[in-house]
Amino acid sequence: MHVRVGVDTGGTFTDFVFQTKDGLRVFKIASTPADPSRAIIEGLRRVEKITGARLFNIEVIHGTTVGTNALLERRGARTALVTTAGFEDVLAIGRQARTALYDLSASRPQPLVPDELRFGVKERVTASGEVLEELNERELARLVNKLKRARVESIAISLLFSFVLPDHEQRIADALSSLNVPLSISHRILPEYREYERTSTVTINAYLQPLMGAYLNRLKSQVPALRVMQSSGGSISADVAGDEPVRTILSGPAGGVVGALRVARTAGIKNIITFDMGGTSTDVALSDERGMRMTNELNVAGLPVAVNMMDIHTVGAGGGSIARVDEGGSLRVGPESAGADPGPACYGRGTKPTVTDANLVLGRFGGAGLLGGEFKLDEARARAALSELAQKMSVAARRKVSITQAALGVVRVVNTNMERALRVISVERGYDPRDFSLLPFGGAGCLHAVALARALRIPRVIAPRSAGALSALGALASDVVKDWSRTVMLEARKETEAKIERAFREMEQEARAALHSEGFNSSHQRHERLLAVRYQGQSFELEIKWTRGGRIASDFHEAHRARYGYAQEANKVEIVSLRLRSSGIVGKLRAERASRTIGKSTIARPPGFAKVHFAEGAVRASIYARDELRPGARLHSPSVVTEYSATTLIPPGARARVDENGNLIIEP
Repeated sequence: MHVRVGVDTGGTFTDFVFQTKDGLRVFKIASTPADPSRAIIEGLRRVEKITGARLFNIEVIHGTTVGTNALLERRGARTALVTTAGFEDVLAIGRQARTALYDLSASRPQPLVPDELRFGVKERVTASGEVLEELNERELARLVNKLKRARVESIAISLLFSFVLPDHEQRIADALSSLNVPLSISHRILPEYREYERTSTVTINAYLQPLMGAYLNRLKSQVPALRVMQSSGGSISADVAGDEPVRTILSGPAGGVVGALRVARTAGIKNIITFDMGGTSTDVALSDERGMRMTNELNVAGLPVAVNMMDIHTVGAGGGSIARVDEGGSLRVGPESAGADPGPACYGRGTKPTVTDANLVLGRFGGAGLLGGEFKLDEARARAALSELAQKMSVAARRKVSITQAALGVVRVVNTNMERALRVISVERGYDPRDFSLLPFGGAGCLHAVALARALRIPRVIAPRSAGALSALGALASDVVKDWSRTVMLEARKETEAKIERAFREMEQEARAALHSEGFNSSHQRHERLLAVRYQGQSFELEIKWTRGGRIASDFHEAHRARYGYAQEANKVEIVSLRLRSSGIVGKLRAERASRTIGKSTIARPPGFAKVHFAEGAVRASIYARDELRPGARLHSPSVVTEYSATTLIPPGARARVDENGNLIIEP
């Protein structure tokens, strides 16, 4: 029996979603941060028992944070960089732009490769592909000997203009293959111009390659059919992910966005802001009628990553974020997190107050605990942690602060942090939040969503079923995606269209062969052609769809006007790169067997009540079980809706109903 399972490894829980004859099944187990594969295998053993399938017959699509955490914590390999002589310091020089313009003490992160491991080779290719200085065998022999003595664990190769003529890079790679260490080669990973961003991306790949490769090989030894979510929202084989881990830096968050887009598409809604609040961080993204915003200009841990990825903004705010009083007497929440071990105080091992502890003390879990009651919450321990915080707040404020006031303060501060993140991907990029719906997910997202929607005047919140496992569901539903690119530097004229078409056909031929080797015939493939375009002289590009008939310039003017509020139609338009997004279409998930018939709209009768605290005071809130709510039902306000993977809070004054797909539609 063949079973497909979506797995998402979070800071607190590891989520599993799989298909059965009765619909989708969801469960969570505690993560094992020291070795995430332990929790995955434990969960897959449970899938074995439920389905009767054997481990080697289970196909796993995995959202992982292994690469991300290794980069953030600087736990990667001892990496060398090989580049054109004279460009050894490109990682240290970077760009002249300052991240903090008026901060005189601002510092940039140290390069992943130290001075002594950056090696220049005598060779030179021009921007047009002409060889100015040939690479000779003596130079190659010298390089091999230097790298042998350096005892490096991984090597990044990034020569100037290798995207035009890759011969020299390939010769270096062939010579270094005898060292038996992983090689990251720029013309294979990112054949585009901008030597700093390209070199940074390839170096990050090399830095993560040994760790990610070892982790995936360890997992693949027990689960042969393993795929990994990549940052662009599709999955790739474990072998490719091991060779190109830089593509998996936003692996987990990307799965959540894919799941959210699936929910929105089913509900017939195009404009959404996704809000993924987990145990450690919150990830937000935006999608409108043009689709999900993508980028190749992201910075992770202060380092540029130029591969194609979803435009996801992350802040250190989650259910496990620790609350404290700083030296100035102000209340701070995060970015430090209690994680899975020891976790929030209410989990039974931690002692520091977290956002989850604050929500528990405020009654916002409705007395139900987590995971459908499987995971009991220790309210006395949460109150003790918040009591200590309240005492420190009392000293700072020079007045008595109660435990409830401290808990409300923690929620208010973390909401402010997350509101700022939502503004970054909407208001700061020219989008009006009032034109969008907020789609929350993650274990804690639905507890905070309505307050955030009110702050940003978002008119509608869509709380999906199984919101706490939406990232795993997105991984399960994702197609296999491969991204290809080529720098061309062409003026946008009708005469250049034949050249563009020819280049796309060559790229598509390669992409078709790659997808065919993974089992996707032509009828199960989709290829999207895109252009990276700018006004001549600009530093950065906008991405538009490729259309023939001399429309490139007009389409770009329109995109520029939408993004920046103006267009310079007299300026020349330049096509910088061609990009091809190729997808292998996987089988669609069967819908869950639930009633989709909307009867007469009625107010659902709550089975219980609980006292819940809000800024206005304590109120008697209705408690609903999500599984018992039928399409068409309207809910009392205020109320708490409990389910296995998440809890939804509907504060006083909000209106909520259940739509035909089982989503909670909340009008703040």
